[in-house]
Amino acid sequence: MPLLSATGIDKRFGGVVALHDANFSCEAGEIHALLGENGAGKSTMVKVLCGVHQPDAGTITYAGQPITFHGPADAVAAGIVPVFQELSLVPDLTVAESLFMGEEPRTRLGLVDSRRMRHESRALLERLGFGGIDPGALVRDLSLADRQLIEIAKALRRSPKVLILDEATSALNRRQVQQVFTVVRRLRDEGVAVVFISHRMDEVRDLCDRATIFRDGVDVGTVDVATATDDEIVQLMIGRTLRETYPPRPPRPPVEEPLLEVKHLGWGDRLRDITFTVNKGEIVGLSGLEGQGQGDLLFALFGVYVGVTGQVTIGQRPIRLGGPRDAMNAGLALVPEDRKTQGLILPLPVDENITLSTLPSVANHGLINPAAVATVTEQMRERLSIRMASPDIPVRFLSGGNQQKVAIAKWLLTDAAVYLLYDPTRGIDVGAKQEIYDLMRQLAAAGHGILFFSTDLAEVVGLCDRGLVMYEGAIARELSGPALTDANLVSAAVGLAESGAEAVPA
Repeated sequence: MPLLSATGIDKRFGGVVALHDANFSCEAGEIHALLGENGAGKSTMVKVLCGVHQPDAGTITYAGQPITFHGPADAVAAGIVPVFQELSLVPDLTVAESLFMGEEPRTRLGLVDSRRMRHESRALLERLGFGGIDPGALVRDLSLADRQLIEIAKALRRSPKVLILDEATSALNRRQVQQVFTVVRRLRDEGVAVVFISHRMDEVRDLCDRATIFRDGVDVGTVDVATATDDEIVQLMIGRTLRETYPPRPPRPPVEEPLLEVKHLGWGDRLRDITFTVNKGEIVGLSGLEGQGQGDLLFALFGVYVGVTGQVTIGQRPIRLGGPRDAMNAGLALVPEDRKTQGLILPLPVDENITLSTLPSVANHGLINPAAVATVTEQMRERLSIRMASPDIPVRFLSGGNQQKVAIAKWLLTDAAVYLLYDPTRGIDVGAKQEIYDLMRQLAAAGHGILFFSTDLAEVVGLCDRGLVMYEGAIARELSGPALTDANLVSAAVGLAESGAEAVPA
């Protein structure tokens, strides 16, 4: 008998049908994947299961009994605990305060027992393998990956009977993912039901027992992960076959034309003597272990940081790193890592987000021209296949993949010379990834340059013309051609030499 099941679930948001007669169930002691493209209904189903949304029709059954959750607190009290991709932490609280928020231990006088809270937080983090995180650190000072780990730890502190991980590993590197998986497997062996949503098929293969696939708000099949092929799963997800290769690389031109040149760039102790070029029509990948300066490099080039040293030229014209406006005027565009807090203004409608970077082009005498906004929004919708009920709905109501397309569309309108892309396919489905890969190749073919950081080694190998591996804030190695392999990227990331070659000293 399933521990948790949903039967015949309908859910609408205005005129948008998110779920229609949808079903899902998971058993105790099982890790069950929930798969589908962005907008397929996965997250809506999860939010129905844990009380965030009330279904318009259908039945939720828990431990053999029909149940109604009037809010997330009801579900958590029953033992159904979610971890969402959208982080819920308060930036100005400490890690310990975040883990115990609303459930703080008290002294005999009724005051918050901060010492006990820190002690128990440290013990919890160490037990989960997250011991490198300081319980006294402020959330705002943590990396996105560490914030994600705190969200997971916060859920596990509640001793769930059903743990829901909705893209909860999307910001983590491979080592951190394996730490989380070790904990999840232990929970499964203790009889906990785990619902796991991820767009990384290797994670699903590694962790899950079964998978239910959603498409267009309907469950279209449940498969055994061990026996189902990738093609079978992908066809269920998108209703069509998906080519397995990245867009083909064009032959390298006989004479390369430098577009972005960086010489001896530095920033405090975070970036050290960085020199490289991005040629016209080239995709250059940044790789390496997490926290080695890849994100800092992109932000430094875009003028976000103060005190950056070195020389940067675009098209042989020196640029001043005085701020993002200088970078934009020089021909740079940055698609940041966290689309929800850095790339978009979630309460604003889709059309206003798309035109944020090019407001003068859609204005007459300082006043926004609605017709011009509508025109460019429709152009971007068609170019990027953005799925939305209307361009005037808040962008927060779009799926993750469509939000990411909006974050990219905003910068396409600037027609930048060089695009700085910070993990742009994180947390989006296979179909949307393929569209972004194709877009990157189209931009390169049109003569733009792309500097691309990805936490997925396969993307660097399959998509990039060259790879730059960063180690402790410096470029440890450049790889291209036959040398651009997973093995060489990993060896450079940990300071080892590739076969038959010496590593470049960091």
